[in-house]
Amino acid sequence: MTLITLRNLGVTLGAPLFADLSLSVAAGDRLGLVAANGRGKSTLLRCLTGSLEPTAGEITRSRGLRIGHVEQDAPPDLLDQPVEQLLLDMLPADRRDTEHWRVAVALDALSVPEELRSRLLGQLSGGWQRLVLLARAGIAEPDLLLLDEPTNHLDLARIGLLESWLAALPRDMAVILSSHDRAFLDATTSRTLFLRQERSQLFALPYSPARATLDENDAATARQHERDLKVVQQMRRQAAKLSNIGVNSGSDLLLSKTKQLKRRADELEAVARPAHRERSAGAIRLASSATHVRALVEIDDAAVETPDGRLLFRSGRRWIGPGDRIVLLGLNGAGKSRFIAMLHAAIRGEDRPGIRATPSLVLGHASQSLAELPDADTPHGLISRAFDVGDQPARGLLAGAGIAIERQVEPIGALSGGQRARLAMLALRLARPNFYLLDEPTNHLDIEGQEALEAELIAGETSCLLVSHDRSFVRTVGNRFWRIDKRRLVEIDGPEAFFRETMEAQG
Repeated sequence: MTLITLRNLGVTLGAPLFADLSLSVAAGDRLGLVAANGRGKSTLLRCLTGSLEPTAGEITRSRGLRIGHVEQDAPPDLLDQPVEQLLLDMLPADRRDTEHWRVAVALDALSVPEELRSRLLGQLSGGWQRLVLLARAGIAEPDLLLLDEPTNHLDLARIGLLESWLAALPRDMAVILSSHDRAFLDATTSRTLFLRQERSQLFALPYSPARATLDENDAATARQHERDLKVVQQMRRQAAKLSNIGVNSGSDLLLSKTKQLKRRADELEAVARPAHRERSAGAIRLASSATHVRALVEIDDAAVETPDGRLLFRSGRRWIGPGDRIVLLGLNGAGKSRFIAMLHAAIRGEDRPGIRATPSLVLGHASQSLAELPDADTPHGLISRAFDVGDQPARGLLAGAGIAIERQVEPIGALSGGQRARLAMLALRLARPNFYLLDEPTNHLDIEGQEALEAELIAGETSCLLVSHDRSFVRTVGNRFWRIDKRRLVEIDGPEAFFRETMEAQG
Protein backbone atom coordinates (compact mmCIF):
# COMPACT_ATOMS: atom_id res chain seq x y z
CA MET A 1 0.00 0.00 0.00
CA THR A 2 1.42 3.37 -1.05
CA LEU A 3 1.35 5.90 1.79
CA ILE A 4 2.83 8.98 0.16
CA THR A 5 3.98 9.91 -3.35
CA LEU A 6 6.22 12.76 -4.46
CA ARG A 7 6.10 14.01 -8.06
CA ASN A 8 8.75 16.39 -9.40
CA LEU A 9 9.20 17.91 -5.95
CA GLY A 10 11.54 20.87 -5.59
CA VAL A 11 12.42 23.37 -2.88
CA THR A 12 14.32 26.63 -3.24
CA LEU A 13 15.22 28.56 -0.11
CA GLY A 14 17.53 31.31 -1.32
CA ALA A 15 19.24 28.65 -3.47
CA PRO A 16 17.85 25.39 -4.89
CA LEU A 17 18.07 22.53 -2.36
CA PHE A 18 16.66 19.80 -4.59
CA ALA A 19 14.51 19.55 -7.71
CA ASP A 20 12.51 17.02 -9.76
CA LEU A 21 12.35 14.56 -6.87
CA SER A 22 9.91 11.72 -7.46
CA LEU A 23 9.41 8.69 -5.22
CA SER A 24 6.79 6.62 -3.44
CA VAL A 25 6.84 5.35 0.13
CA ALA A 26 4.93 2.18 0.89
CA ALA A 27 3.83 0.60 4.16
CA GLY A 28 6.78 -1.06 5.88
CA ASP A 29 9.46 0.87 3.98
CA ARG A 30 12.69 1.73 5.80
CA LEU A 31 14.22 4.64 3.88
CA GLY A 32 17.51 6.35 4.75
CA LEU A 33 17.85 9.99 3.71
CA VAL A 34 21.44 11.11 3.06
CA ALA A 35 22.84 14.53 2.16
CA ALA A 36 25.47 16.96 3.39
CA ASN A 37 24.63 19.49 6.10
CA GLY A 38 22.27 22.20 4.87
CA ARG A 39 21.30 20.31 1.71
CA GLY A 40 17.60 19.87 2.43
CA LYS A 41 17.03 16.75 4.54
CA SER A 42 15.10 18.49 7.32
CA THR A 43 13.32 20.60 4.71
CA LEU A 44 12.13 17.49 2.85
CA LEU A 45 10.83 15.93 6.08
CA ARG A 46 8.88 19.11 6.85
CA CYS A 47 7.39 18.99 3.35
CA LEU A 48 6.24 15.43 4.01
CA THR A 49 4.46 16.49 7.21
CA GLY A 50 2.77 19.40 5.41
CA SER A 51 4.34 22.06 7.64
CA LEU A 52 6.29 23.45 4.66
CA GLU A 53 5.06 23.93 1.12
CA PRO A 54 7.44 22.84 -1.66
CA THR A 55 8.45 25.33 -4.32
CA ALA A 56 7.51 22.94 -7.11
CA GLY A 57 5.82 19.58 -7.62
CA GLU A 58 3.20 17.84 -5.55
CA ILE A 59 2.78 15.44 -2.64
CA THR A 60 -0.06 12.93 -2.56
CA ARG A 61 -0.87 11.34 0.82
CA SER A 62 -3.15 8.35 1.35
CA ARG A 63 -6.50 9.11 2.96
CA GLY A 64 -6.23 9.45 6.75
CA LEU A 65 -2.42 9.11 6.74
CA ARG A 66 -0.99 9.53 10.26
CA ILE A 67 2.54 10.95 10.35
CA GLY A 68 4.86 11.04 13.36
CA HIS A 69 7.81 13.44 13.24
CA VAL A 70 10.79 13.64 15.61
CA GLU A 71 12.84 16.72 14.79
CA GLN A 72 16.55 17.24 15.50
CA ASP A 73 15.85 19.44 18.52
CA ALA A 74 13.03 19.27 21.04
CA PRO A 75 10.26 21.77 20.16
CA PRO A 76 10.42 24.68 22.66
CA ASP A 77 6.71 24.40 23.49
CA LEU A 78 7.25 20.86 24.85
CA LEU A 79 10.14 21.64 27.19
CA ASP A 80 7.99 22.82 30.11
CA GLN A 81 5.71 19.75 30.08
CA PRO A 82 6.11 16.57 32.19
CA VAL A 83 7.39 13.53 30.34
CA GLU A 84 4.46 11.23 31.10
CA GLN A 85 1.93 13.90 30.18
CA LEU A 86 3.61 14.40 26.81
CA LEU A 87 2.97 10.76 25.96
CA LEU A 88 -0.50 10.64 27.49
CA ASP A 89 -1.57 13.57 25.31
CA MET A 90 -0.77 11.52 22.22
CA LEU A 91 -3.46 8.95 23.04
CA PRO A 92 -7.05 9.51 21.86
CA ALA A 93 -8.88 11.57 24.50
CA ASP A 94 -11.61 8.97 24.98
CA ARG A 95 -9.07 6.21 25.71
CA ARG A 96 -6.62 7.95 28.02
CA ASP A 97 -8.25 6.72 31.22
CA THR A 98 -8.29 3.07 30.13
CA GLU A 99 -5.02 2.97 28.16
CA HIS A 100 -2.72 5.15 30.25
CA TRP A 101 -0.66 2.01 30.90
CA ARG A 102 0.65 2.36 27.34
CA VAL A 103 2.72 5.35 28.47
CA ALA A 104 4.80 3.18 30.81
CA VAL A 105 5.18 0.49 28.13
CA ALA A 106 6.40 3.04 25.58
CA LEU A 107 8.94 4.52 27.99
CA ASP A 108 10.07 1.07 29.14
CA ALA A 109 10.77 0.13 25.50
CA LEU A 110 13.41 2.86 25.38
CA SER A 111 14.66 2.29 28.95
CA VAL A 112 13.67 5.76 30.21
CA PRO A 113 14.25 5.58 34.01
CA GLU A 114 11.28 5.90 36.37
CA GLU A 115 12.81 8.89 38.14
CA LEU A 116 12.83 10.92 34.92
CA ARG A 117 9.21 10.36 33.97
CA SER A 118 7.70 12.96 36.28
CA ARG A 119 10.24 15.64 35.32
CA LEU A 120 9.78 18.37 32.75
CA LEU A 121 11.23 17.49 29.35
CA GLY A 122 13.53 20.51 29.50
CA GLN A 123 15.14 19.17 32.68
CA LEU A 124 16.43 16.08 30.87
CA SER A 125 19.73 15.70 29.02
CA GLY A 126 19.72 15.85 25.24
CA GLY A 127 19.95 12.06 24.99
CA TRP A 128 16.98 11.42 27.29
CA GLN A 129 14.96 14.11 25.53
CA ARG A 130 15.60 12.30 22.27
CA LEU A 131 14.39 8.94 23.63
CA VAL A 132 11.28 10.49 25.22
CA LEU A 133 10.33 12.16 21.93
CA LEU A 134 10.82 8.87 20.09
CA ALA A 135 8.55 7.12 22.60
CA ARG A 136 6.03 9.95 22.18
CA ALA A 137 5.99 9.53 18.40
CA GLY A 138 5.73 5.75 18.63
CA ILE A 139 2.83 5.66 21.10
CA ALA A 140 0.63 7.44 18.56
CA GLU A 141 1.09 4.46 16.20
CA PRO A 142 1.65 6.51 13.02
CA ASP A 143 1.55 5.01 9.55
CA LEU A 144 4.72 6.93 8.65
CA LEU A 145 7.44 7.87 11.13
CA LEU A 146 9.92 10.61 10.21
CA LEU A 147 13.14 10.79 12.24
CA ASP A 148 15.61 13.66 11.81
CA GLU A 149 19.10 12.72 13.07
CA PRO A 150 17.71 10.28 15.68
CA THR A 151 21.15 9.26 17.01
CA ASN A 152 22.08 12.82 18.03
CA HIS A 153 23.12 12.95 21.72
CA LEU A 154 23.02 9.14 22.03
CA ASP A 155 25.94 6.99 23.16
CA LEU A 156 26.64 3.61 21.61
CA ALA A 157 24.50 1.70 24.11
CA ARG A 158 21.51 3.95 23.41
CA ILE A 159 22.08 3.69 19.66
CA GLY A 160 21.88 -0.09 20.06
CA LEU A 161 18.66 0.38 22.01
CA LEU A 162 17.27 2.60 19.24
CA GLU A 163 18.15 0.03 16.59
CA SER A 164 16.29 -2.66 18.56
CA TRP A 165 13.31 -0.32 19.05
CA LEU A 166 13.09 0.38 15.32
CA ALA A 167 13.31 -3.33 14.53
CA ALA A 168 10.40 -4.00 16.92
CA LEU A 169 8.04 -1.43 15.35
CA PRO A 170 4.98 -2.82 13.53
CA ARG A 171 6.07 -4.25 10.19
CA ASP A 172 3.63 -2.08 8.25
CA MET A 173 4.88 1.18 9.82
CA ALA A 174 7.04 3.04 7.30
CA VAL A 175 10.10 4.90 8.58
CA ILE A 176 12.10 7.64 6.87
CA LEU A 177 15.18 8.72 8.77
CA SER A 178 17.96 11.17 8.03
CA SER A 179 21.32 10.41 9.60
CA HIS A 180 25.07 10.88 9.25
CA ASP A 181 25.72 7.63 11.18
CA ARG A 182 26.70 5.17 8.46
CA ALA A 183 26.61 2.04 10.63
CA PHE A 184 23.19 3.03 11.97
CA LEU A 185 21.86 3.52 8.43
CA ASP A 186 23.15 0.10 7.44
CA ALA A 187 21.46 -1.52 10.43
CA THR A 188 18.06 0.16 10.12
CA THR A 189 17.28 0.89 6.46
CA SER A 190 16.71 -1.10 3.28
CA ARG A 191 16.41 1.81 0.81
CA THR A 192 18.61 4.89 0.49
CA LEU A 193 17.85 8.28 -1.05
CA PHE A 194 20.85 10.49 -1.80
CA LEU A 195 19.30 13.94 -1.88
CA ARG A 196 20.99 16.17 -4.45
CA GLN A 197 20.39 19.58 -5.95
CA GLU A 198 19.90 17.82 -9.28
CA ARG A 199 19.16 14.19 -9.99
CA SER A 200 18.65 12.75 -6.52
CA GLN A 201 19.45 9.03 -6.50
CA LEU A 202 17.29 6.28 -4.93
CA PHE A 203 18.54 2.71 -4.35
CA ALA A 204 16.78 -0.35 -2.95
CA LEU A 205 19.82 -0.96 -0.72
CA PRO A 206 21.12 0.02 2.73
CA TYR A 207 23.63 2.87 2.87
CA SER A 208 26.99 1.14 2.29
CA PRO A 209 26.07 -0.91 -0.83
CA ALA A 210 23.98 2.02 -2.07
CA ARG A 211 26.95 4.37 -1.66
CA ALA A 212 29.21 1.96 -3.55
CA THR A 213 26.69 1.80 -6.42
CA LEU A 214 26.31 5.58 -6.39
CA ASP A 215 30.08 6.06 -6.62
CA GLU A 216 30.22 3.63 -9.55
CA ASN A 217 27.41 5.51 -11.32
CA ASP A 218 29.10 8.86 -10.72
CA ALA A 219 32.39 7.51 -12.06
CA ALA A 220 30.64 6.13 -15.17
CA THR A 221 28.90 9.47 -15.71
CA ALA A 222 32.24 11.26 -15.39
CA ARG A 223 33.85 8.97 -17.98
CA GLN A 224 30.93 9.41 -20.41
CA HIS A 225 31.06 13.18 -19.94
CA GLU A 226 34.77 13.20 -20.82
CA ARG A 227 34.06 11.12 -23.94
CA ASP A 228 31.22 13.43 -24.99
CA LEU A 229 33.40 16.51 -24.59
CA LYS A 230 36.15 14.92 -26.72
CA VAL A 231 33.60 14.25 -29.47
CA VAL A 232 32.42 17.87 -29.23
CA GLN A 233 36.01 19.10 -29.60
CA GLN A 234 36.58 16.84 -32.62
CA MET A 235 33.38 18.11 -34.27
CA ARG A 236 34.40 21.72 -33.76
CA ARG A 237 37.90 21.12 -35.11
CA GLN A 238 36.39 19.41 -38.15
CA ALA A 239 33.91 22.27 -38.57
CA ALA A 240 36.75 24.81 -38.46
CA LYS A 241 38.63 22.91 -41.19
CA LEU A 242 35.55 22.64 -43.41
CA SER A 243 34.81 26.31 -42.87
CA ASN A 244 38.28 27.33 -44.04
CA ILE A 245 38.04 25.08 -47.09
CA GLY A 246 34.52 26.29 -47.88
CA VAL A 247 35.46 29.95 -47.62
CA ASN A 248 38.57 29.51 -49.79
CA SER A 249 36.75 27.42 -52.39
CA GLY A 250 33.46 29.29 -52.25
CA SER A 251 31.60 25.98 -51.66
CA ASP A 252 28.10 26.53 -50.25
CA LEU A 253 27.85 22.76 -49.58
CA LEU A 254 30.90 22.78 -47.29
CA LEU A 255 29.65 25.86 -45.47
CA SER A 256 26.30 24.11 -44.94
CA LYS A 257 28.06 21.02 -43.54
CA THR A 258 30.07 23.32 -41.27
CA LYS A 259 26.87 24.76 -39.79
CA GLN A 260 25.46 21.25 -39.31
CA LEU A 261 28.59 20.10 -37.45
CA LYS A 262 28.55 23.16 -35.20
CA ARG A 263 24.87 22.61 -34.43
CA ARG A 264 25.44 18.93 -33.58
CA ALA A 265 28.39 19.86 -31.36
CA ASP A 266 26.27 22.44 -29.52
CA GLU A 267 23.44 19.93 -29.04
CA LEU A 268 25.77 17.23 -27.68
CA GLU A 269 27.49 19.66 -25.33
CA ALA A 270 24.11 20.84 -24.03
CA VAL A 271 22.95 17.33 -23.08
CA ALA A 272 26.31 15.98 -21.85
CA ARG A 273 25.92 15.21 -18.15
CA PRO A 274 28.81 16.36 -16.00
CA ALA A 275 29.88 14.22 -13.06
CA HIS A 276 28.12 15.05 -9.82
CA ARG A 277 30.12 17.25 -7.52
CA GLU A 278 28.78 17.81 -4.04
CA ARG A 279 28.56 21.49 -3.15
CA SER A 280 31.40 21.24 -0.71
CA ALA A 281 30.77 22.30 2.84
CA GLY A 282 34.49 22.90 3.17
CA ALA A 283 37.63 20.83 3.19
CA ILE A 284 39.05 19.26 6.34
CA ARG A 285 42.82 19.14 6.34
CA LEU A 286 45.17 18.42 9.19
CA ALA A 287 48.89 19.04 9.53
CA SER A 288 51.51 17.68 11.88
CA SER A 289 54.78 18.99 13.25
CA ALA A 290 57.63 16.53 12.86
CA THR A 291 58.88 14.53 15.84
CA HIS A 292 61.25 11.56 16.06
CA VAL A 293 60.71 10.39 19.62
CA ARG A 294 59.71 6.79 20.40
CA ALA A 295 56.89 7.78 22.75
CA LEU A 296 54.89 11.00 22.72
CA VAL A 297 53.11 10.13 25.97
CA GLU A 298 54.07 7.61 28.65
CA ILE A 299 51.49 6.53 31.22
CA ASP A 300 52.64 4.62 34.31
CA ASP A 301 49.67 3.15 36.21
CA ALA A 302 47.82 6.45 36.49
CA ALA A 303 44.70 6.43 38.68
CA VAL A 304 41.60 7.93 37.07
CA GLU A 305 39.16 9.09 39.74
CA THR A 306 35.88 10.95 40.11
CA PRO A 307 36.01 14.49 41.58
CA ASP A 308 35.23 13.05 45.03
CA GLY A 309 38.12 10.57 44.84
CA ARG A 310 36.35 7.35 43.84
CA LEU A 311 38.54 5.16 41.62
CA LEU A 312 37.21 4.65 38.09
CA PHE A 313 40.16 2.68 36.69
CA ARG A 314 43.93 2.35 36.64
CA SER A 315 45.82 2.69 33.38
CA GLY A 316 48.66 0.20 33.85
CA ARG A 317 51.78 0.93 31.79
CA ARG A 318 50.84 2.45 28.44
CA TRP A 319 52.49 4.61 25.79
CA ILE A 320 51.43 6.53 22.68
CA GLY A 321 53.93 6.67 19.84
CA PRO A 322 54.16 8.47 16.48
CA GLY A 323 51.56 7.13 14.05
CA ASP A 324 49.39 5.57 16.78
CA ARG A 325 45.69 6.25 16.29
CA ILE A 326 44.28 4.95 19.56
CA VAL A 327 40.55 4.66 20.17
CA LEU A 328 39.45 4.73 23.82
CA LEU A 329 36.42 2.48 24.40
CA GLY A 330 34.24 2.25 27.48
CA LEU A 331 30.69 2.53 28.74
CA ASN A 332 29.27 5.87 29.83
CA GLY A 333 30.60 6.69 33.28
CA ALA A 334 33.63 4.42 32.91
CA GLY A 335 35.99 7.42 32.99
CA LYS A 336 36.79 8.22 29.35
CA SER A 337 36.24 11.96 29.71
CA ARG A 338 38.16 12.07 33.00
CA PHE A 339 41.10 10.31 31.36
CA ILE A 340 41.04 12.70 28.39
CA ALA A 341 40.98 15.64 30.83
CA MET A 342 43.97 14.22 32.76
CA LEU A 343 46.00 13.78 29.58
CA HIS A 344 45.07 17.26 28.43
CA ALA A 345 46.20 18.78 31.72
CA ALA A 346 49.45 16.80 31.82
CA ILE A 347 50.38 17.74 28.26
CA ARG A 348 49.73 21.40 29.08
CA GLY A 349 52.27 21.14 31.90
CA GLU A 350 50.12 20.46 34.96
CA ASP A 351 51.25 17.79 37.40
CA ARG A 352 49.34 14.55 36.84
CA PRO A 353 50.97 11.57 38.59
CA GLY A 354 51.79 8.73 36.22
CA ILE A 355 51.51 10.77 33.00
CA ARG A 356 54.54 12.19 31.17
CA ALA A 357 54.54 13.91 27.77
CA THR A 358 57.68 14.40 25.71
CA PRO A 359 58.81 18.05 25.47
CA SER A 360 58.51 17.91 21.65
CA LEU A 361 54.79 17.12 21.82
CA VAL A 362 52.56 19.78 20.24
CA LEU A 363 48.94 19.25 21.29
CA GLY A 364 45.81 19.64 19.20
CA HIS A 365 42.65 19.29 21.31
CA ALA A 366 38.97 19.23 20.33
CA SER A 367 36.45 18.62 23.09
CA GLN A 368 33.01 17.10 22.64
CA SER A 369 31.32 20.44 23.38
CA LEU A 370 33.89 22.43 21.36
CA ALA A 371 34.28 24.62 24.45
CA GLU A 372 37.70 25.71 23.19
CA LEU A 373 35.86 27.91 20.66
CA PRO A 374 34.72 31.09 22.49
CA ASP A 375 31.07 31.77 21.66
CA ALA A 376 31.46 35.56 21.75
CA ASP A 377 34.42 35.67 19.37
CA THR A 378 34.01 35.56 15.59
CA PRO A 379 35.58 32.97 13.27
CA HIS A 380 37.57 35.70 11.53
CA GLY A 381 38.75 37.18 14.82
CA LEU A 382 39.75 33.80 16.22
CA ILE A 383 41.75 32.67 13.18
CA SER A 384 43.41 36.00 12.37
CA ARG A 385 44.40 36.70 15.98
CA ALA A 386 45.34 33.21 17.22
CA PHE A 387 47.46 32.36 14.17
CA ASP A 388 48.69 35.82 13.16
CA VAL A 389 47.36 35.78 9.61
CA GLY A 390 46.11 38.79 7.71
CA ASP A 391 42.54 39.70 6.82
CA GLN A 392 42.38 38.14 3.36
CA PRO A 393 44.30 34.94 4.25
CA ALA A 394 41.94 34.43 7.21
CA ARG A 395 38.91 34.86 4.95
CA GLY A 396 40.31 32.36 2.46
CA LEU A 397 41.09 29.79 5.15
CA LEU A 398 37.61 30.10 6.64
CA ALA A 399 35.91 29.85 3.24
CA GLY A 400 37.93 26.70 2.54
CA ALA A 401 36.65 25.26 5.81
CA GLY A 402 33.04 25.88 4.81
CA ILE A 403 32.44 29.14 6.72
CA ALA A 404 30.67 31.54 4.35
CA ILE A 405 31.89 35.15 4.15
CA GLU A 406 28.83 36.53 5.95
CA ARG A 407 29.23 33.99 8.75
CA GLN A 408 32.88 34.81 9.35
CA VAL A 409 32.08 38.00 11.29
CA GLU A 410 29.15 36.61 13.27
CA PRO A 411 29.59 35.22 16.81
CA ILE A 412 30.88 31.64 16.87
CA GLY A 413 27.96 30.76 19.13
CA ALA A 414 25.59 31.49 16.21
CA LEU A 415 27.21 28.91 13.92
CA SER A 416 25.64 25.53 13.26
CA GLY A 417 27.15 22.47 14.90
CA GLY A 418 28.73 21.41 11.60
CA GLN A 419 30.28 24.83 11.02
CA ARG A 420 31.68 24.90 14.56
CA ALA A 421 33.19 21.45 14.07
CA ARG A 422 34.87 22.53 10.83
CA LEU A 423 36.16 25.70 12.49
CA ALA A 424 37.64 23.56 15.26
CA MET A 425 39.34 21.34 12.67
CA LEU A 426 40.75 24.44 10.92
CA ALA A 427 42.14 25.75 14.21
CA LEU A 428 43.75 22.35 14.84
CA ARG A 429 45.34 22.32 11.41
CA LEU A 430 46.82 25.80 11.83
CA ALA A 431 48.29 24.88 15.24
CA ARG A 432 50.30 22.11 13.50
CA PRO A 433 50.18 19.63 16.40
CA ASN A 434 51.91 16.26 16.31
CA PHE A 435 49.37 14.71 18.68
CA TYR A 436 45.59 15.07 18.54
CA LEU A 437 43.31 14.55 21.52
CA LEU A 438 39.80 14.24 20.04
CA ASP A 439 36.56 13.75 21.98
CA GLU A 440 33.67 12.78 19.66
CA PRO A 441 35.13 14.65 16.66
CA THR A 442 32.38 13.51 14.26
CA ASN A 443 29.46 14.63 16.43
CA HIS A 444 28.46 17.50 14.14
CA LEU A 445 30.09 16.43 10.88
CA ASP A 446 28.09 15.14 7.93
CA ILE A 447 29.25 12.02 6.08
CA GLU A 448 31.34 14.10 3.67
CA GLY A 449 33.09 15.72 6.63
CA GLN A 450 33.57 12.41 8.43
CA GLU A 451 35.20 10.86 5.37
CA ALA A 452 37.45 13.89 4.89
CA LEU A 453 38.59 13.72 8.52
CA GLU A 454 39.19 9.96 8.24
CA ALA A 455 41.29 10.47 5.12
CA GLU A 456 43.38 13.18 6.77
CA LEU A 457 44.03 11.18 9.93
CA ILE A 458 45.12 8.14 7.94
CA ALA A 459 47.03 9.81 5.10
CA GLY A 460 49.06 11.99 7.44
CA GLU A 461 49.97 9.08 9.73
CA THR A 462 48.67 11.31 12.48
CA SER A 463 49.11 10.42 16.14
CA CYS A 464 45.94 10.70 18.17
CA LEU A 465 43.89 9.43 21.06
CA LEU A 466 40.19 9.71 20.38
CA VAL A 467 36.80 8.87 21.85
CA SER A 468 33.93 8.20 19.46
CA HIS A 469 30.56 6.43 19.36
CA ASP A 470 30.67 6.38 15.55
CA ARG A 471 31.36 2.76 14.66
CA SER A 472 32.29 3.45 11.03
CA PHE A 473 34.73 6.18 12.06
CA VAL A 474 36.33 3.97 14.73
CA ARG A 475 36.71 1.03 12.35
CA THR A 476 38.28 3.19 9.66
CA VAL A 477 40.65 5.32 11.75
CA GLY A 478 41.81 3.22 14.71
CA ASN A 479 44.98 1.14 14.58
CA ARG A 480 45.16 0.57 18.37
CA PHE A 481 42.29 0.12 20.81
CA TRP A 482 42.17 0.66 24.58
CA ARG A 483 39.16 -0.52 26.56
CA ILE A 484 38.14 0.43 30.09
CA ASP A 485 36.97 -2.84 31.62
CA LYS A 486 36.54 -3.79 35.28
CA ARG A 487 38.42 -0.70 36.46
CA ARG A 488 41.42 -1.48 34.28
CA LEU A 489 42.65 -0.05 30.99
CA VAL A 490 43.48 -2.92 28.65
CA GLU A 491 44.66 -3.05 25.05
CA ILE A 492 42.46 -5.14 22.74
CA ASP A 493 42.81 -6.30 19.15
CA GLY A 494 39.76 -4.50 17.76
CA PRO A 495 36.46 -2.82 18.64
CA GLU A 496 33.94 -5.40 17.42
CA ALA A 497 33.52 -7.34 20.66
CA PHE A 498 32.98 -4.10 22.57
CA PHE A 499 30.43 -2.89 20.01
CA ARG A 500 28.57 -6.19 20.14
CA GLU A 501 28.51 -6.49 23.94
CA THR A 502 27.49 -2.87 24.46
CA MET A 503 24.64 -2.94 21.97
CA GLU A 504 23.35 -6.39 22.91
CA ALA A 505 23.23 -5.42 26.58
CA GLN A 506 20.80 -2.61 25.72
CA GLY A 507 18.89 -4.50 23.08
